[in-house]
Amino acid sequence: MENEKTRQLILKLRKSNQMTQKDLAAKLHVSDKAVAKWERGIFHS
Repeated sequence: MENEKTRQLILKLRKSNQMTQKDLAAKLHVSDKAVAKWERGIFHS
């Protein structure tokens, strides 16, 4: 349940700031693939 809330929050905040996954990834110093996984609710490697 917590992963679902986190997933939704990441997606909502990214979109409300008109950012692409690549934009957010650059700000966080992670790959855009990592952001995509987070938005799908995958938080482990």
